[in-house]
Amino acid sequence: MKNKIFKYEKSRRRMVQEQLTPRGITDQRVLDAMAMIPRHIFVEDALAPQAYGDFALPIGEGQTISQPYIVALMTQALEITGDETILEVGTGCGYQTAILAELCRQVYTIERLKPLHIQARKNFDQLGYYNITYKIDDGTVGWPGQQPFAGIIVTAAGPHIPDALVDQLADPGIMVIPVGDRISQDLVVLKKTANQIEKNIIEKVRFVSLIGSQGWIS
Repeated sequence: MKNKIFKYEKSRRRMVQEQLTPRGITDQRVLDAMAMIPRHIFVEDALAPQAYGDFALPIGEGQTISQPYIVALMTQALEITGDETILEVGTGCGYQTAILAELCRQVYTIERLKPLHIQARKNFDQLGYYNITYKIDDGTVGWPGQQPFAGIIVTAAGPHIPDALVDQLADPGIMVIPVGDRISQDLVVLKKTANQIEKNIIEKVRFVSLIGSQGWIS
């Protein structure tokens, strides 16, 4: 198992050098995490050789693992320093979760699809991440019992920013979320400071749909 985890080390370094740093990923902690965490274990074995390519890959259940650049961009936008509690909406296969777990104190992550939830848990155990708390639920309503969150990251796209997530964001706090229609979206960085909200668009993106009571209904 260890051999599987530590494969593709050169591919990870190349991914950082050729895909991330040339596009403006400058946070060294993010770059180090991306270079270390074995992205290939989060996809099917047949797709492992493609895991470090500049594209998304299917992970089952009609969902995808985002391209490395988008993972790095969203993570960098959270401005994580190390002591934060972060909420992730959309665990998927758990790759983005693992990046967050490497960088912050505690991650709370929500997935609505049980097969992906189960697979992500196996991945976390395999890598030895124990600062991740997970559940199956409607991520659009957040995790009220654990608020406030210094950062919130949403890995699926809805028609608007859920009010519940804004309410659960700490002050100060940062949320990163794709917003738009089902074809294309804007990647929005929302900052809450002194009870004021500032929104900035940092990238055009295409994500799977955010399903839930404060997202797309189905």
